[in-house]
Amino acid sequence: MDHEAEVVGVGTGSAPGGDVPAVILSARGEYVPIFVSADQAQSIGMALEGEPFDRPLTHDLLVDILTEFGGAIDRVRIDDLRDGTFYAKVDAERYDDGEPERFVFDARPSDALALAVRIDCPIVVSDEVIDETGRSPDSVRFDDGSREGR
Repeated sequence: MDHEAEVVGVGTGSAPGGDVPAVILSARGEYVPIFVSADQAQSIGMALEGEPFDRPLTHDLLVDILTEFGGAIDRVRIDDLRDGTFYAKVDAERYDDGEPERFVFDARPSDALALAVRIDCPIVVSDEVIDETGRSPDSVRFDDGSREGR
């Protein structure tokens, strides 16, 4: 079963090699931390804050191209976790003569989330991913010391 999720914050998490940037999702009453690269964390964080960019970043460009060609992103899914690596899908569609044509694209979770926060589409996370990585909200602290992000 999939559960709707929202990005509640971008920050850092502790890992064996030191602090690593992470996007924190809230799904099924639990927090799911997804470690990302520093540039992805910055891109997602700035999009969440609504900060404009001087020039389009790759995710902005992809959304613009997709829209120009009559497509749209319906949702992103964080649907698998293998050997500590998250896997994601982007569900998209376009209309041809009034008929929807649906597409599913494999994506890195960081790319899928960067797209989702730009267009405000649904984010869903599978039970299996939450079961393996979900944490109590009380176990996550954000940089300002709060239990809530952003």
